[in-house]
Amino acid sequence: MNLISRWLTCGFISIFISVAGLQAQNGPATAARPDSKAPKSAHCAVPEYRQFDFWIGDWDAFDTDNPTVRSARTRVDLILDGCVLRETYEGTDGHQGQSFSIYDSSRKLWHQSWVTNRGELLVIEGKLDAGEMILSGVFHTMAGEPLVRGIWKPVDGGFRETAEKSTDGGKTWKPWFDLVFRPHKP
Repeated sequence: MNLISRWLTCGFISIFISVAGLQAQNGPATAARPDSKAPKSAHCAVPEYRQFDFWIGDWDAFDTDNPTVRSARTRVDLILDGCVLRETYEGTDGHQGQSFSIYDSSRKLWHQSWVTNRGELLVIEGKLDAGEMILSGVFHTMAGEPLVRGIWKPVDGGFRETAEKSTDGGKTWKPWFDLVFRPHKP
């Protein structure tokens, strides 16, 4: 082995040892650290931040018109020191999406932004009212921008999510979907 080959080999080994040492101190660079078990942020300590916690879990979704056939799987967890709810939605039809929900203490309301693999953006806001989380706003799609209103409420060890759409500025509302979510079964 010539001098340059030895230097490159030793240099590579030194870099590898340095990186391995950092990983030993800080944990693997790619290791997921579940925020749901992380200490809650003092910034998110007010009880309003826990109003939507009934949504946290690994869920199977069923249309109320066909309650025995799973239509989607949804995983909801707390991230960012317990300040944000993250949803990952996987429909059996290939529709996928993620949402991020947070209590906005400055405006005293909940905010959710939802994006999909179909280029859709849903931005909704609202409040907990009589045990139901009611969020409304605009659904940005290629077909237009209807107003939408979603309602989440705990039911029988799971929750129910219903939604309505309005294409006339909120004068009239039509059902969009009605789903019941139960704990996921592999």
